Amino acid sequence: MNGLIPVERIENKIFLIRGHKVMLDRDLAELYQVLTKNLNKAVKRNASRFPEDFMFQLTKEEYDSLRFQIGTIEPKAGGKGKYSKYLPFVFTEQGVAMLSSVLRSERAVQVNIAIMRAFVKLNRILTSHVEVSRKLKELEQKTIKNEKDIQGVFEAIRRIIIQKEKPKRRIGFNV
Repeated sequence: MNGLIPVERIENKIFLIRGHKVMLDRDLAELYQVLTKNLNKAVKRNASRFPEDFMFQLTKEEYDSLRFQIGTIEPKAGGKGKYSKYLPFVFTEQGVAMLSSVLRSERAVQVNIAIMRAFVKLNRILTSHVEVSRKLKELEQKTIKNEKDIQGVFEAIRRIIIQKEKPKRRIGFNV
């Protein structure tokens, strides 16, 4: 199954909305090879398994913003060129995991494994970015401190040079 669904294909279907990494119901339905309406019906039959932090419906503004980010979300086959009149649902990582208990086919199990691997990979990437950002900030602070120290050394050298250039007073007698 891993060969059938490249992780990169799944990663491209994960979006950040309301601070959650989520996948659209239609993208999940495509991966599971079911109709979006059938996926959503299965979820509604098991609504108690999908609290707000597992699944939520996009607002019109969120949906429009998402469509702008990824171009247009193309209508699915059989959609006759029209967009759904319903706002899509999105599933967080936990919601996708819960789908495996609702969709009981072998394909659903294998797709869920691939999706979980994609989420894990993205989490690792995000964690490494945070760590790199933290280290870069530390390096920047050290560089600023070093620059100040170097400027202090140059100032001390300039004072020494200026002091040596001043003519020394001669104490002597005129003959």
